[in-house]
Amino acid sequence: MLTRLSISNIVLIERLNLDFGAGLNILTGETGAGKSILLDALALALGARGDAGLVRGGKDSASVTAEFDTTPAAVREILTDVGIECDDDMLVLRRTISADGKGRAWINDCAASVKTLKAVGDILVEIHGQFANHALLDGTTHRGALDEFAARNDSGFYEIAAATRRAYGEYNAARKRMNELTEMLARAASERDFLEHNVAELEALGVVVGEEEELATRRSAMMNAEKDTAVLNDAVAALAPRGNSLDATVYSVAHILEHIKTSPNPYQEQIDKLYDIAQTLSDIAGSLAPADIDTADLESIEERLFAIRAAARKHRIPADELPEKLATMAHQLATIDNSDAELKKVTLEMSKKRAEFERHAATLHQARIMAADVLRKSILAELPDLKLGHADFVAEISNAPACGAGTDNVTFMIKTNPGMPFGPIHKTASGGELARFMLALRVVLAGTQGAQTFIFDEIDTGISGATASAVGARLGRLAAAGQALVITHSAQVAGYADRHFKISKQVSNDVTTTSVCEITAAERLNEIARIISGAEITPESLATAKTLMKK
Repeated sequence: MLTRLSISNIVLIERLNLDFGAGLNILTGETGAGKSILLDALALALGARGDAGLVRGGKDSASVTAEFDTTPAAVREILTDVGIECDDDMLVLRRTISADGKGRAWINDCAASVKTLKAVGDILVEIHGQFANHALLDGTTHRGALDEFAARNDSGFYEIAAATRRAYGEYNAARKRMNELTEMLARAASERDFLEHNVAELEALGVVVGEEEELATRRSAMMNAEKDTAVLNDAVAALAPRGNSLDATVYSVAHILEHIKTSPNPYQEQIDKLYDIAQTLSDIAGSLAPADIDTADLESIEERLFAIRAAARKHRIPADELPEKLATMAHQLATIDNSDAELKKVTLEMSKKRAEFERHAATLHQARIMAADVLRKSILAELPDLKLGHADFVAEISNAPACGAGTDNVTFMIKTNPGMPFGPIHKTASGGELARFMLALRVVLAGTQGAQTFIFDEIDTGISGATASAVGARLGRLAAAGQALVITHSAQVAGYADRHFKISKQVSNDVTTTSVCEITAAERLNEIARIISGAEITPESLATAKTLMKK
């Protein structure tokens, strides 16, 4: 609920801090004292359109802050989406506007857009009056309001609604699967040719994981062997310059030296070394013979490797993923081949799920019809005391596209005079009539969805006496479940206040200022007497005021 409203430099209000409480908060004051300014200020904090005309004359800017003692789940969801931290406790909305019309907004001291501020404000506060933002004037809320009313009066309603929601989810899933298969069949002809060709190609290729790396390694080794053979051939050629092997040449030198006639031969040691050298050279030349290379095998490896890599490039994947790609495409091809049978199966399942959903939706429809009748009777019972005895109300239930909430659309319709056609609430009633009708509706729907803080303006227009007392009693009933702020000119309505605030206007040195203060006991008695008799409070008005004060 709204706990504090702080206003600075808004029209006639220079500075004001108001602390509100639970229950019925009544605001009264003389005509022109500035009661509407309070609503202007609060509406600004709740995201209403800013107007530079609200800034007090001679001031550069104005501001208003509204504090609430809780943060509803719906508000937390909005704030989380825009990155504003919050918890279950106090929520602070703040708005400033400058004399040139520019403004800014904050939620919990975090900058926010006016759009976000309004979305939050619409959840927190429901205003009935010239700023009408009350949720029940939005037709999209009527089905939910009727459902909550139905659940409050019938414990089995929630189970009916839940069963419908589950059935729709299953039906929708089956319908989605059927649509997917239908779309796939539409593409099947062209995709089948593509898949068949690629599956056949990859099956013929028969790639296994790790094969590319193994082939690349073998190819590299064979290519290096070819290079080594060329080197060895060069080395062997160098050991036989001009066609004569070095070992034969060295052997010849040793043989020549053996012809020396001196005995013993003085070069015998050198001769032996030359024979050893010749033998070593012969051994080396023999060991340098290159290995045989199977050129055909190398070509086969290269062809295989290039084919694998070409397939990988074609499908834009690593070569080791080709087996998985083959499996995927084969599955897709099999799915297409089996899709006709699968489509028949899913279509049959979808039909069953739809029939089940329609059965639950029909049960929900009947439950809503019964709830709408109870709601109408409950509201009609409230109307005579509110001087709306000729008005009528109906919760019109019409067909709507299937969804988790069934197949119903609900619109609250009223007519204020006999012989007139029913019409949507906000187009049929006006001013005080609308406010009183919305009060009756809210009282009957008390405890269902919507804000916990209600503001009523102009609700006492054109009424007095017993009707005004009936309005006050119903405001008290509504406020008992949360909080209501009511601006009134009716002594009967003011008599039901849990807290009473008096709005006054003072003029000093040609400067007009509005002030608001909470009044109790004698002050409250005098204010109610003033409303009854005007500027002069009489003993009779005081006596009447005592009888009107319910608290």
